[in-house]
Amino acid sequence: MGDRLAGKVAIVTGAAKGMGRAHTLRLAAEGAKVVATDVDLPALEEVVAEVNAAGGTAVALEQDVTDPDRWAEVVDHAEQEHGRLDILVNNAGVLILKPLDETTHEEWDHIFQVNVKSVFLGSKAAVPALTRAGGGSIVNISSIYGIIGAPSAAAYEASKGAVRLLTKASAVDLAKYKIRVNSVHPGVIATPMTTGLLATDDSTKAVLSTTILDRPGRPEEVSNVVLFLASDEASFVTGAEYVVDGGYTSQ
Repeated sequence: MGDRLAGKVAIVTGAAKGMGRAHTLRLAAEGAKVVATDVDLPALEEVVAEVNAAGGTAVALEQDVTDPDRWAEVVDHAEQEHGRLDILVNNAGVLILKPLDETTHEEWDHIFQVNVKSVFLGSKAAVPALTRAGGGSIVNISSIYGIIGAPSAAAYEASKGAVRLLTKASAVDLAKYKIRVNSVHPGVIATPMTTGLLATDDSTKAVLSTTILDRPGRPEEVSNVVLFLASDEASFVTGAEYVVDGGYTSQ
């Protein structure tokens, strides 16, 4: 156990699996009290049990991140239970792999509700609590597909591009409250979301494409960047985008 986040309280969305699970474990291991949320409560409770068994502090809350009323309840829980809120990690997201001309209206709306509107709702709901704590950090999980284009992912790419600029706009608006807002842009990370993409040697080679480190990333490698941005070590970092992609976008 470390102490880089000692005394801080964090909310992490989409915390039941993949990167969200890793973020929850990493922040808790550095001393944060974590309010972990997800729509998959049974899987989430396993993550929280893992945190608490390791000597950390976490609680599991079921949450639909597209519901503004539930956001108010989650933030209120953090303050009521722990007396403050210092960190929000907007991690929840969905992936739909379809070209533009095959994407339905319903799929477009769903991906924007989960990937973009939830970031707006969560950030807005957290501002009063973060301000009462004297400021804090919001970390939004975008993607390299929020920076570059790729085939068969138009709605996903558009949503993650929106998160990228929403992050910068939020940083400008919230600086007066001493709230820092930054985005993290993972490349190909080995998680349940990418299992199908990495199922065979051929598909893995195709997906990795220009990743110059020639392997998928591990969720923990993204969490290390999230930890930095959440901590006071990043006290002069806001409105920035951190790419964690093994060099994918460097060429």
